[in-house]
Amino acid sequence: MEPIISTQDLKKIYRVGKVDVPALRGVDLTVQEGEFLAVVGPSGCGKSTLLHILGGLANPTSGRVLVDGNDFATMNEDDRTRFRRHKIGFVFQRFNLLPTLTARDNVAIAQHIQGNGFNPHRFESVVELLGLEEKLKHKPYALSGGEQQRVAIARAVICEPKILLADEPTGSLDSENSQAVLNMMRTLNRTFRQTILLITHNQEAAAVADRIVRMRDGRIISD
Repeated sequence: MEPIISTQDLKKIYRVGKVDVPALRGVDLTVQEGEFLAVVGPSGCGKSTLLHILGGLANPTSGRVLVDGNDFATMNEDDRTRFRRHKIGFVFQRFNLLPTLTARDNVAIAQHIQGNGFNPHRFESVVELLGLEEKLKHKPYALSGGEQQRVAIARAVICEPKILLADEPTGSLDSENSQAVLNMMRTLNRTFRQTILLITHNQEAAAVADRIVRMRDGRIISD
């Protein structure tokens, strides 16, 4: 079976003034459909750069990226935008909720943006799974950090993307809320067979995944 994510000799070099700064130094990675993978490493090791490239948010300097059988190098920006909208959900450390909308509308708007209209059955399933039934009428300022992140996760998965990319999703949460969010991601993985790639510097957060890849200095050092 073909992996849902595959990279070959992936490199990324940033130009800072007159200096080349390598962020990725030849990354080979495969992720199988339905897998829950954690990429762990210290700040500056290249893990967030890797996530941005896998999500089509940044271009590699060299190397190949295949996501669900699609080669990003053959896509223009409009094609990538459409691909992300239908295939990839993103969760970041900053919740990025719209402050004037309720939790319900913050989640539902993702379905409208995708263009397939509101799907009440999917909405109810995700809301129930993430324990948000009592919070739907609240705006973000009335929610705790953990609740806001759960709304952000619901928004990311409401359109049934094949892949969920999570960049330090517990980075601004306390330990109790962090564990609750991680447990819910694990439940998403098991219930919907959601492929999840979690980026974190926290070893305890990574422990919830099926597989842990460790990075240092732009390279994978263990898998």
